[in-house]
Amino acid sequence: METLIKKDVQHNSAYYTIHWSTLQELEKYRVINSVPSVAGIFELYYRDFQKKLNLFFVAKAWFGGLRQSLRCCVEPELEPNRKRRAILESYPCFYRYSQTESAQDMADIFFFFSKTYLPHKQPPQPSGRYENIFVEEFSDDMT
Repeated sequence: METLIKKDVQHNSAYYTIHWSTLQELEKYRVINSVPSVAGIFELYYRDFQKKLNLFFVAKAWFGGLRQSLRCCVEPELEPNRKRRAILESYPCFYRYSQTESAQDMADIFFFFSKTYLPHKQPPQPSGRYENIFVEEFSDDMT
């Protein structure tokens, strides 16, 4: 499956479709050899002691691209956030990503994610281009 973000605009509403990569273990050589150096978004998961995958970080990768951003996550000592660093050091971690060349599309998607997953927090600003933003996600290995 292509790991791309696609967009359809209808009546001042944006409909994004995210095609995620296959979930992979966060391992240095896997990231170096398989993740492209392009802009996009990525998610980090950790597997807890009950073998459940838990989403703990979603980020944009612009300068340096996905490969560089994920390489920094591979080395926990480079992670400035103490909570994320503790997770990276303590649990098996996994990543998935999707590519986009648009910083404005990334802003819209992060606005949607924030409103959906963190409704108690102030969301980041969307691009301001659309009245409504909708996101649908697809992955070969997760629902």
